[in-house]
Amino acid sequence: PVLGVSPPPPALRPVLPGRLRFPHFSAVDYVIFAVLLVASAGIGLYYAFSGGRQRTTQEFLLADRSMSCLPVSLSLLATFQSAVAILGAPSEIYANGTQYWFLGCSYFLGLLIPAHIFIPVFYRLRLTSAYQYLELRFNKTVRICGTVTFIFQMVVYMGVVLYAPALALNAVTGFDLWGAVLAMGLVCTLYTTLGGLKAVIWTDVFQTVVMFAGQLAVIVVGAHQAGGISEVWRRAQNGSRIAGLDLNPDPLERHTFWTLGVGGIFLMLALYGVNQAQVQRYLSSRTEKEAIMSCYVVFPCQQIVLTLGCLMGLVMFARYGEDSPLDKGYVSSNDQMVLYFVMDVLQDLPGLPGLFVACLFSGALSTISSAFNSLATVTMEDLIKPHFPAMTETRATLLSKGLALAYGLVCLAMAYIASLMGSVLQAALSIFGMVGGPLLGLFCLGMFFPWANSVGAVSGLLAGLVMAFWVGIGSFVSRFPAAVPSTTLTCWMLETVAINTVPDCVCKRCLLRTRPTGLNALYSLSYMWYSAHNSTTVVVVGLIVSLLTGPMKEKDVTPGTVYPILGNLLFFLPERYKEKLCCVTPLEDKVQGCIRLHKESNGVLCLAEDNEGEDGEQKETKGETQAVQETTL
Repeated sequence: PVLGVSPPPPALRPVLPGRLRFPHFSAVDYVIFAVLLVASAGIGLYYAFSGGRQRTTQEFLLADRSMSCLPVSLSLLATFQSAVAILGAPSEIYANGTQYWFLGCSYFLGLLIPAHIFIPVFYRLRLTSAYQYLELRFNKTVRICGTVTFIFQMVVYMGVVLYAPALALNAVTGFDLWGAVLAMGLVCTLYTTLGGLKAVIWTDVFQTVVMFAGQLAVIVVGAHQAGGISEVWRRAQNGSRIAGLDLNPDPLERHTFWTLGVGGIFLMLALYGVNQAQVQRYLSSRTEKEAIMSCYVVFPCQQIVLTLGCLMGLVMFARYGEDSPLDKGYVSSNDQMVLYFVMDVLQDLPGLPGLFVACLFSGALSTISSAFNSLATVTMEDLIKPHFPAMTETRATLLSKGLALAYGLVCLAMAYIASLMGSVLQAALSIFGMVGGPLLGLFCLGMFFPWANSVGAVSGLLAGLVMAFWVGIGSFVSRFPAAVPSTTLTCWMLETVAINTVPDCVCKRCLLRTRPTGLNALYSLSYMWYSAHNSTTVVVVGLIVSLLTGPMKEKDVTPGTVYPILGNLLFFLPERYKEKLCCVTPLEDKVQGCIRLHKESNGVLCLAEDNEGEDGEQKETKGETQAVQETTL
């Protein structure tokens, strides 16, 4: 949209006669799609009836902390490589060029910072839920606020993730809409409930392979039909789809190097640094070193995924040029273009459309199963266990499985609600990004600023959420003004009404485009800056309120919960000045050992020392709880 005015509804676009609008699945395609579902369910059943058979919460929620680097890294990759991303990235490249590829520049710091800051802190505290950290650092109120915010975020998002690809598939191929939704939702609920986190991780590995295979098949066949990769590249260059380095610092520009490469870092931190679905995978690793290595392995995998999405978008452009299926009326929305392209390119190759659809639904399954497992974990650890400290391990495990099942049914209900939303789907998708930023800010406030207190944390989180929803909803609503100003000409108006009155030398897409001012400027902020903007709001408000209400003293901060970033940055100051500035964090204590969580009989969390026995098992020290930590951090 230009100047906040939306393009015309699909009904105003011409529907051109010609070839078959909706190619359909063959029997082979249905078989391949069914094999994906059966294999995913089979992995869950295998882990339900093997090993420890998911009899403890440690095994069900954390895979018994026994996972190696490779499956964890592929599961990290699959968790947020959802069907929405598989459909969205190629459409973005097709419409706007390869500028989106510079998002890959944010992956380096976006994964390096979690590897060397967040993972060591979380892993050494021996957490199960990331929000246990908030109670250790602040208090129980902050922990519950963080947990409830995360639950709201994931419940809304997973219904959309389940419904959106099924809707696109139904519109393009005729595949039964609710048959696809129910098949995915029930299979995902089955293997998550029975197999626990171990089944989720190994199905993610299988589904990641399917995703790579499906995308690669479409790119290879499409490029071959277009005359080879060199011809694809030539057509993309001639069509101005190969973008250079755009160093425009304007934060209102949707995609530039700064919005993607810098704003993307905060988005990556919200996903890979503090999101429970990812933190749970780090904590399931056998050692801290393997958890860190899993982050390093994700980096090249993310680059490959991004490159595949860009290549698919370029192959789409080589096939259709400026005559997009959307403009011709073959599809009604951008998220259907990729599936239309796949069915168009592969319609003479039975089985390959089914492979890509399996790829698409693998993305959805991996995201939804991770949501089920992480939601069951935070509900159990943060909302139920503290109120029932005497609960037996067997009952806790059964309740965790029941929670995973319940969230599966909630996901199906949310998919139905998403079907009634219509145009509000975009708002529901935006909620995931809007909530992620404030949660990132809350963890950064606690981890990097020792003087931040619990009042500041709650105030900062609320301010961040208010700011996030104000900007996010304001941006969405501003695209649908009640009346179009008479001086405003949108792209579709220019092309349908005044096309003959505009000289060819004038850019019709940019005519009369002016920079927004006031609140419109805030609403026009690039969505890639949302996470940075909202997390910064949390930190700034949290620090101001903490200083006004009495900052925490360094000696009152729980050891192991603050990363010494300020102490490292201000290394040149004498020790006495660093103490006054609260820059000497508890992590610098000259005490050896390992921090772990210990729950007293009253359900209160505290820290206890771990001693490694000869058999490798950790034994809790008797007597008074001691606060100790490592010096290596």
